[in-house]
Amino acid sequence: MSHVANSVDLLRQDVALDNLNTLRLPARAAWFAAVDHVDALRAVLDDPRIAGLPKLVIGGGSNLVLTGDFPGLVLHVAFHGRSRVQEDAEAFYIRAGGGENWHDFVRWTLEMGWPGLENLSLIPGTVGAAPVQNIGAYGLEMAEHFYSLRAYDLETGKTVGFDKRDCAFGYRDSFFKQAGKGRYLIAAVTFRLPKAWKAITGYADVAKELDAQGIVKPTPLQVSDAVVAIRRRKLPDPAEIGNAGSFFKNPVVDAEAYARLAEQHPGLPHYPQADGRVKLAAGWLIEQAGWKGRRLGPVGCYDKQALVLVNHGGATGADVIAASNAVRADVSARFGVELEPEPVFAGVEP
Repeated sequence: MSHVANSVDLLRQDVALDNLNTLRLPARAAWFAAVDHVDALRAVLDDPRIAGLPKLVIGGGSNLVLTGDFPGLVLHVAFHGRSRVQEDAEAFYIRAGGGENWHDFVRWTLEMGWPGLENLSLIPGTVGAAPVQNIGAYGLEMAEHFYSLRAYDLETGKTVGFDKRDCAFGYRDSFFKQAGKGRYLIAAVTFRLPKAWKAITGYADVAKELDAQGIVKPTPLQVSDAVVAIRRRKLPDPAEIGNAGSFFKNPVVDAEAYARLAEQHPGLPHYPQADGRVKLAAGWLIEQAGWKGRRLGPVGCYDKQALVLVNHGGATGADVIAASNAVRADVSARFGVELEPEPVFAGVEP
């Protein structure tokens, strides 16, 4: 199917982004376009009015801190569609457009009988943003079931394929946050979902939730329901209060640093890693530093989960940066551990 795209119809000037970021931060785009297919994207990028301007790609805006007005072109990813593209003896291969809602996609795969992503239920954002962040929760990272993606290179104008190695996935990290930052628009992602499914219920919260329901051998949908229930209890709904979900990465320290901290803080939650290092719970560190429920101006740590920064109303990007820096400074002073923000900052880096 061919698309006839006209940049005059797609490009808009001076557009408010307040409702396109879940922190509800005020910002405006000098130029804005929502693109739902490659022809539309090419038409916009070929328009001489935006030649040479910086570009910012956004999806659901749930992992984004807008630090001020954006002087260039904001591209809102609206690529849709989802389908099973391949099947072999071991797995299903499922593709979704970069603009698809992540949670809706996860639930659809479960309804279709293709489990594997259930532990990532209710994570806000879009399918296209998932590889950028290598989203993860409750014992699973997206990279584990990632197969490939198609992206549009904003510098060369070419459509490029990426496999898992190309994406250089790390903990809440990828090529798209490092060397490829700001260069690509992810149009579609394909996941490999093994037919030999096994429930991941080792996370204490998940095990506790299933146990409370008397479920011993959960189905994929029951695992998803448990994760949804946990997240709804612990995390604020962006529709009710501005937030970007978990704001800080769980820090990973070497064994020596962990041993020192564990001696000083016997209750320190910890998760041993395959490389011998130890992951710590950022939320616990922040809470121990006195920040749970505490505010700095209009921004504060959520009273049910210290890992989440919330906008109590009227906050700017500068307010978020100030609160983030204050939390990081207090955790560093008390524990000697440096926290790193998870979201992407558009404008001034923290």
